[in-house]
Amino acid sequence: MNPDFDLQEELKKLPHKPGVYIMHDKKDAILYVGKAINLNRRVHQYFVRKLGRGAKIERMVSRIAWFEYIVTDSELEALVLENNLIKENRPKYNTLLKDDKTYPYIKVTVQEEYPRVLFTRKMKKDGARYFGPFKSAFAVKETIELLRKLYQVRDCTRNLPRDIGLERPCLNYQIGQCQAPCQGKISKEAYQEGIHKALRFLSGNYKPVVKMLEERMQAASAEMDFETAAKMRDLMQNVISVTQKQKMESTDGEDRDVLALAMDGTDAVVQVFYVRGGKLIGRDHSFLRIGEEDEALLAQAQPDEETPEGGLRETEPQDAGTDDARDRQELRVKASVLSTFVRQFYASCVFLPKEILLETRIEDQELIEEWLSARRGRAVHLRTPLRGTYSRLVQMAQENAALVLKMDRERARLEEGRTIGAMQEIASALGLPHLTRVEAYDISNTSGVESVGSMVVFEKGKPKRSDYRKFRIRTVEGPNDYASLREVIFRRLTHGLEEEKSLEERALAAKDGSFSTFPDLIMMDGGKGQVHIAEEVCKELGLAIPVCGMVKDDYHRTRGLYFHDRELPINPASEGFKLITRVQDEAHRFAIEYHRSLRGKAQTRSLLDEIEGIGPARRKALLRSFGSLEAIRDADEEQLSHAPSMNAASARKVYEFFHPVSTK
Repeated sequence: MNPDFDLQEELKKLPHKPGVYIMHDKKDAILYVGKAINLNRRVHQYFVRKLGRGAKIERMVSRIAWFEYIVTDSELEALVLENNLIKENRPKYNTLLKDDKTYPYIKVTVQEEYPRVLFTRKMKKDGARYFGPFKSAFAVKETIELLRKLYQVRDCTRNLPRDIGLERPCLNYQIGQCQAPCQGKISKEAYQEGIHKALRFLSGNYKPVVKMLEERMQAASAEMDFETAAKMRDLMQNVISVTQKQKMESTDGEDRDVLALAMDGTDAVVQVFYVRGGKLIGRDHSFLRIGEEDEALLAQAQPDEETPEGGLRETEPQDAGTDDARDRQELRVKASVLSTFVRQFYASCVFLPKEILLETRIEDQELIEEWLSARRGRAVHLRTPLRGTYSRLVQMAQENAALVLKMDRERARLEEGRTIGAMQEIASALGLPHLTRVEAYDISNTSGVESVGSMVVFEKGKPKRSDYRKFRIRTVEGPNDYASLREVIFRRLTHGLEEEKSLEERALAAKDGSFSTFPDLIMMDGGKGQVHIAEEVCKELGLAIPVCGMVKDDYHRTRGLYFHDRELPINPASEGFKLITRVQDEAHRFAIEYHRSLRGKAQTRSLLDEIEGIGPARRKALLRSFGSLEAIRDADEEQLSHAPSMNAASARKVYEFFHPVSTK
């Protein structure tokens, strides 16, 4: 949760634009994803008390801790982005489809010698060209039907040219909607010309078709044939709907990141859009402080200068050449800032996309491409699209970056201090050059019974729950936390080394493994003893990973860090201290939850396993039927005998086990 999120202030900042809003709870889990024609008006509605909107919505609103939003250029783009985000995050309060049904596409099978124009809901890497996705399946089907009539494109499943002349032409030929390529009545070149016209239409050259439909509509209206006129009008609207451009999905199914920068003085925000499998599934932004060198370049680009007395110096009127020079200077600053960001951002990223789209060419672009390609194990391309869908996607990222900078500047600065800034504070206190990923460990048991270990991971100051791990202690008997910690850390690091070796042998990138990503710092829940255990394991395995302990006082409150055999005090009011406390609490919570779940299962097993003749199948059937041990205990023999897999004899054994007195 972001403790600095002021709901009323954030509501005031919402833009009056289309987009998608994302509701989070206090643990940062996504509760709901929605779309809006007007973000300001729609999101406000959630926080105005309304009677009769249902208990489910009221429960959701009561759990909202903060929200974020992504601005789009149209309602259609918001709709498609909403669909992508729902499928990616599966929020609790969204309606989720059970199947994989999604928005429709138009597929042109250009890989065939006699291509077809088809309706589909799935994109495949099959050489065909895909257009979409589209909002209305009906509009897509109507448009495909129109294309078949206009350009006489076949819709049969015959394998051409192999099957030419084998069967009679279909009904479409008889009614003049197909030129029968299946009978060789049209040459391949002439047929391809119709396909090219259909492709030009789907690529955006739709005005001639709309003009033709409009003329037919007016002619029908003049003849008082209002039914035909209405049909032409609806068809014209469908064509416009289908040819509307949107940027939320690409048809190549590739992974790419989209980066755009917004600057205001010495403050800057980089917006990152994540496109995975051709779909825009999320975004992130980073707040930057422009360095002194770039700051000097920006100052040179300013048109006016202050005099020592505070007034403005008189300057000559700015001409076009001066404006161009200022624009070039600003581009130089953008190229420098983006280059720095790319190097720092992707240095710690486990996953690297095939392509990174930028608004401008950056400094040392070829070197950075070479470095990223080496890290990924496959080529990574940095590109600056000048036109088309990707150019519009970059522009949308720029617009969102500008909004973040304008409306969320202070919140972004506070968030950076709480996460990345807090990590930098810890690194500085320990004398470490950098700190991106930390791992913390804790042990939980009850008098040595069901001992478990937890590993939690924080990256850039935020919990990375996908990398959390649970360990069930195998080699230690009794309440020996030191030995348990040794086993947990040894297993984790050994697994990482084995995975790293396996990835190297298979020539795979680090993103294909999770354990092979080692931490910059190991944080132990404790002091000298726990730290030395971890240091010994690292030394034994030949790993130079620094280890520190999170020391608590007599009241079980975090006091400081134990590092290199001495305790380092940390300012309790600092963001670094608060982050240490969050890491420590999270490691403890994760271990306790795992131990509690195992303890509950063990208690269930220990009771039912003691009953002779009640094996795993009957035990599961009883728990599934009655829900709890208490309900099983309170049931009579007849009720027990009706449970699946049970009979009268086994029911009697269960009943007598829980009611020994009654059998005397």
